[in-house]
Amino acid sequence: MVDTAARPKAPASVTKAAESVAKADTGPITVPGEPGAPRVDLEKLGRQLLGTWADVRLASRELTARPEMQRIEGQSMDEQRERVFGQLKLLVDNGQVLRAFPKRLGGLEDHGGNIAAFEEMVTADPSLQIKSGVQWGLFAAAILHLGTDYHHETFLPDTMSLKVPGAFAMTETGHGSDVASIATTATYDEKKQQFVISTPFRGAWKDYLGNAAKHGTAAVVFAQLVTQGVNHGVHAFYVPIRNAKGGFLKGIGGEDDGLKGGLNGIDNGRLHFTDVRVPRANLLNRYGDVAEDGTYTSPIASPGRRFFTMLGTLVQGRVSLDGAATQAAAVALKIAVTYATQRRQFTAASDTDEEVLLDYQRHQRRLIPRIATVYAQTFAHDDFLVKFDAVFSGKADTDDDRQDLETLAAALKPLSTWNALDTIQEAREACGGAGFLAENRFVGLHQDLDVYATFEGDNNVLLQLVSKRLLTDYSKQFAKADAGALARYVVAQAADRAYHGTGLRGLGQTISDFGSTRRSVSELRNPNTQRELLTDRVETMIAEVGARLRDSRKLSKKDAAALFNSQQNELIEAARAHGELLQWESFTKALDKTTDAGTHQVLTWLRDLFGLGIIEKHLAWYLINGRLSPKRAQAVTAYIDRLIARLRPHALDLVDAFGYKPEHIRASIASGAEQMRQDEARAYFAEQRASGTAPIDEKTLIKKSR
Repeated sequence: MVDTAARPKAPASVTKAAESVAKADTGPITVPGEPGAPRVDLEKLGRQLLGTWADVRLASRELTARPEMQRIEGQSMDEQRERVFGQLKLLVDNGQVLRAFPKRLGGLEDHGGNIAAFEEMVTADPSLQIKSGVQWGLFAAAILHLGTDYHHETFLPDTMSLKVPGAFAMTETGHGSDVASIATTATYDEKKQQFVISTPFRGAWKDYLGNAAKHGTAAVVFAQLVTQGVNHGVHAFYVPIRNAKGGFLKGIGGEDDGLKGGLNGIDNGRLHFTDVRVPRANLLNRYGDVAEDGTYTSPIASPGRRFFTMLGTLVQGRVSLDGAATQAAAVALKIAVTYATQRRQFTAASDTDEEVLLDYQRHQRRLIPRIATVYAQTFAHDDFLVKFDAVFSGKADTDDDRQDLETLAAALKPLSTWNALDTIQEAREACGGAGFLAENRFVGLHQDLDVYATFEGDNNVLLQLVSKRLLTDYSKQFAKADAGALARYVVAQAADRAYHGTGLRGLGQTISDFGSTRRSVSELRNPNTQRELLTDRVETMIAEVGARLRDSRKLSKKDAAALFNSQQNELIEAARAHGELLQWESFTKALDKTTDAGTHQVLTWLRDLFGLGIIEKHLAWYLINGRLSPKRAQAVTAYIDRLIARLRPHALDLVDAFGYKPEHIRASIASGAEQMRQDEARAYFAEQRASGTAPIDEKTLIKKSR
């Protein structure tokens, strides 16, 4: 903790703090090409941003650059649906869908590469990315990961080839994120050795399902498995739903969800079941099986652990959303920053030439910190994808590994999807009226990504899962601790491990600024200081909530629930802080891999901007809890402004490094057309001035008459 005794009686003004920051951060702001100025190696940085599966991503981008794979603005819902379904067939022809599947069935068993390839589809059309995810990342993946050899041999080939388009029937109208409480039942009939599937009331209908309204001919249906009068919890079943002519099979009905706020290339719909019978063998029985006589067995004794293990095998949906949302934000920034370096407005520093938008401080403040966030997300996502691949390939497939992966997914997906919506909207506004035109992508991207915040798990619910994991790990450490031990709460973790079960680290901040802004800045630039400040917030919030909940087991169920509910907001904020810490750690780890000196310098500034931006967002917490003195709190904002000014000359390079070509961007304001308009206008007025044909400005006459 910072020594708060050194707080000045009368804190310096923000202006003076900024002046001191300028002195502390040595040297003038330089532009690329000037002596001593760092330069970004675009080729090396671009390769680094592509991550572990760089070649897979590049191959996928070649595909998304093809016009036939891209969204056509202005199509009707029906036209969009048919176009996207046709694009799925092109993915099959291209071999894009085979990576994650078994080699014996023609796959590559490349789980990380599979996700990396599908994430890239978001630049072509988010509907294509999600529809392909429904078919192969949910429907087929459920058969792969929840089924056994019989299901793989019987059902997978047709799902891989798209001969059988399918739906992933988990969500119900009455139960979204609370999957454990779904009401659909699958009751075993011993005499006929069949499961009888029913949705007993309207709230139990399966809802919001991709492929359900039109294209799906089968579904993986999640239901409460009941046999011999015992409910063994949620299990998955392979259920045919339509005949060859597209009509529903006996006992099955459904509705079209109709026009949505976005993603209208996907035929979302509802399904309901009335005494629908499927063979016993259609139970996807990797984690739970029913014998002919109705006897239930499972390799996992605990019903709760069994449930979470089954859901954990389907975590790739959240993995791909994290990556796709990050890419969508990157596209938005590429468009907005390109436009901001070409568009001119107001003659602020010249009598004749207008200023480019990105030279205005406010415009820099709007866009450059968001570049830093997308970089942090990009590096974190690649680490996440490596972890995912290790678990699903079997390289690191313990129960702890799977729980860590589930926690990572629940921590990172909310941050990236929320940030995508925020970034796309800010980028849209930063481009003025031009940003509102459909041809410039922002409006369509925002509409399509809007639902990313709630599907594959509502973001707030996911963060609550993270906080429960943090709280559980905290409780294990201090189950029998006294008040003194709680006050000295420290969790020791390996310093070089970016991802682990809790994310809580040992902390002992003892630095002090003694009223010096220069010293404050020096400390804030230290990655250890940033790590400590970011970690401390997570640790402290979890420790405080843990202390409040410590005696909840002694309360009645009702009172214990009320007590936990009173801490829900604090827990979710702690989980969000945990996710931000993970992103910062990944950014810092990526710096260690950056060999080019100029690129390393620029990325260090960008990493500092990301870390200090998080701290600035929560300055009230750091001040209230005595973690920062007022002087150092001022220095945070002042140094952020300095960092943004330093990064301004590199902004275009940083978004160019994302590696998107014009075919991926497809926005007229980022095509060079604005630069041509500006050049034409400046040449016109320059010619007028040079020839003496320019009319005299009335203001000039007024000045002369005085």
